[in-house]
Amino acid sequence: MMMDKVILGDNQFFAVNHLSDERSRQQAIRFKENQAIIDVLDIAIDCGVNTFMCTTHDRIASICDHVRKNPEKYKDFKFHPCMPYAHKYANAVTELGIIGTLKAYIPGNILSVASKAGIAYMRKDFPSLMELLVDAEMKMFAGTKTPVIFLQNVITDMLMGLGMRELLVHFAEYVKKKYNADAGFITMNMPHLVDLCEEEGIKNPVICSSINKIGFRMSPSIEKYEEYLRSDKEFRPIAMQCLAAGALGAQEAMEYVCQFPKIESVLFGASSRAHIQQNYDLINSLLRP
Repeated sequence: MMMDKVILGDNQFFAVNHLSDERSRQQAIRFKENQAIIDVLDIAIDCGVNTFMCTTHDRIASICDHVRKNPEKYKDFKFHPCMPYAHKYANAVTELGIIGTLKAYIPGNILSVASKAGIAYMRKDFPSLMELLVDAEMKMFAGTKTPVIFLQNVITDMLMGLGMRELLVHFAEYVKKKYNADAGFITMNMPHLVDLCEEEGIKNPVICSSINKIGFRMSPSIEKYEEYLRSDKEFRPIAMQCLAAGALGAQEAMEYVCQFPKIESVLFGASSRAHIQQNYDLINSLLRP
């Protein structure tokens, strides 16, 4: 499956701004209501962007509801869920308790779910626990298009660091089997993850990582990234943080990223029509035909 060249992210909707706390505060006020998020997504669609990469924040469930209620309007619209969203579960356990949280988020009969989770925990059956968590995160996306499902970098990189690579393999296999989706991995160390996937037989993985002209959040080095992006290694890169938290202008940033033909997609965050259209036009004009 070929991914869209241009992907809209969700940081701006949930007050995540790597450059300015004041900007984060302004975004929190602007996007206090879900309709404000929907309005920006509609603008993005008007500009030609049909893929939305998002965390599994509770408020995304309302966005999914809106998409399901308007199937014709969003017939080409796709979600790229990124999981897990840990704060959601911490807050839910505080408010609902453990059983209430299981009931709220994990599909199926609560007794069978609790039993499966308990047995898996006692047996240290981490793959089964992972399946439960994936199902919990995907519950809100039922009935929408989710061609790629991502593991957040905090989990991807932790599993790599702990040597628990079998869970990365199992994640890839499970989302393909259960959701007919490609597995995506977000990471702060693209070269290491590419090598791991190659060694473990994860074919042509989708890997989202920081790629920018100044090496911002590119581990171990920008030189290593460029080597892999020019290599014949089989993986499907998505470039994020291309503007390096505002250190680079859009033209300069996209010219650097789009020089690598291997890059399939560029992820960016924006909330105004002008910025969304500017990024869409730049990426489409510069990235591979």
